[in-house]
Amino acid sequence: MSREEKLARLAAKREKVLKGGGDSKTEKQHKEGKLTARERIHKLLDQGSFVELDQFVVHRGIEFGMQDVDAPGEGVVTGYGTIDGRLVYLFSQDFTVLGGSLGEMHAAKICKVMDLAVKMGAPFIGINDSGGARIQEGIDALNGYGKIFKQNTFASGVIPQISVIMGPCAGGAVYSPALTDFIFMVNRIGQMYITGPQVIKAVTGEEVSAEDLGGAMTHNQVSGNAHFFATDEEECMNQIKRLLSFLPSHNLDSLSVWESNDPVDRMDEMLQTVVPDDPNKAYNMGDVITALADNREFFEIQPHFAQNIIIGFLRLHGMPVGVIANQPKVMAGCLDINCSDKASRFIRFCDAFGIPLLTIVDTPGYLPGVGQEHGGIIRHGAKLLYAYSEATVPKIQLITRKAYGGAYLAMCAKSLGADMAIAWPSAQIAVMGAQGAANIVFRKEIEGAENPQEKRKEKIADYEERFSHPYCAAARGFADLVIEPERTRYYLIKSLESLVTKRESRPGKKHGNIPV
Repeated sequence: MSREEKLARLAAKREKVLKGGGDSKTEKQHKEGKLTARERIHKLLDQGSFVELDQFVVHRGIEFGMQDVDAPGEGVVTGYGTIDGRLVYLFSQDFTVLGGSLGEMHAAKICKVMDLAVKMGAPFIGINDSGGARIQEGIDALNGYGKIFKQNTFASGVIPQISVIMGPCAGGAVYSPALTDFIFMVNRIGQMYITGPQVIKAVTGEEVSAEDLGGAMTHNQVSGNAHFFATDEEECMNQIKRLLSFLPSHNLDSLSVWESNDPVDRMDEMLQTVVPDDPNKAYNMGDVITALADNREFFEIQPHFAQNIIIGFLRLHGMPVGVIANQPKVMAGCLDINCSDKASRFIRFCDAFGIPLLTIVDTPGYLPGVGQEHGGIIRHGAKLLYAYSEATVPKIQLITRKAYGGAYLAMCAKSLGADMAIAWPSAQIAVMGAQGAANIVFRKEIEGAENPQEKRKEKIADYEERFSHPYCAAARGFADLVIEPERTRYYLIKSLESLVTKRESRPGKKHGNIPV
């Protein structure tokens, strides 16, 4: 065979793979508002940077007529490229080829690029659009899923792992995304569920649509399984790029510190009045966060789920920082089961990748109720304690108003390892609020008074004067600084700069046992 014939053979084989399932299936994909596997990759990566691997891999199935079935690319496109100049590895399932179903060699392609991502220390992105396990390959398909799950677990905390749901993701397939760090979902396109609507109806009699069962908003708002909601694929790609801009490429990598034109000593007069004088009035903690951030830019994560707590990334003088903040305008900022899970996982991610933590506190305590107690608030709340205590990255606590009881501790108190605790003059650091404390501490005096109501008001005022301020904590060294609110940005940046070289170790052990 001549050189020209060999090149022609290569070109023919490549063209066949690049066409995927063919023009008709590609057109159907487009009609459903979905890009093809390769179109998605080229949309996400820097132009011309993608290098495809295992382009000519074929399946080995022989059952149910599979020996006669051609599956170009094995239903998944794998390789590497760059996003804003940074190396990433990725796969994109091709729904036009056997519905993107996962078989033995499909899984092998994914595992190979995951292994390369870990070796090279690069983020890994999985674009999911699949009908699930390839039934014709039986146990080999299930084994493929198992290998992927194991790889996800080994890569956890070593490289950032991102899952993108841009089509169906059902049955065992959902557990790979669940093992990764962040899940992006596209509205009306991405769906995740263990058992589909038909199975649920057959077993339980419940009728539910696929979208209501496992659509993007369901998992962003109700289950909390997903972290980002996008209206279309392009918005989703932009969200992924923005997230990656805050993250290092691997756990031993240094953080990307940008040049900032936002003055370190920029003061925001709004912070003087953002906290109402009435302790029972709410305010938007989001306003505080954006006022502190470089160029007032905050990238919130899971904004639709457990809205009584806010998590996300900002930059302080160019340095990426993970933020965890109570939201007083939702459930008064109480801690509950869902927000504990949400915050704990984020804290552990930031700690794994060396991202400093800023915790902003305004919480009256844990949400009371039988449902919370029976749902395991003790166990779930303990995750916050564990996550903060375990974390060795720089930890800064900012108390804007209420910091009561166990919830104060759970929001990274000094006793849990806060390196710097900063309080505003409006901070109320105490075992409990003045009204509850007065009812307990002065109960006999109030009950024995001629006018119990007046006596109660007097004792509440007395308790507030004694304890509802930051100076008791400051007197014990539990608040390192009490500052003017408008100067908060300056003190946060100075604190962060002093903590950059922080080194802290933990006792040697195989691993701890977090209360999951």
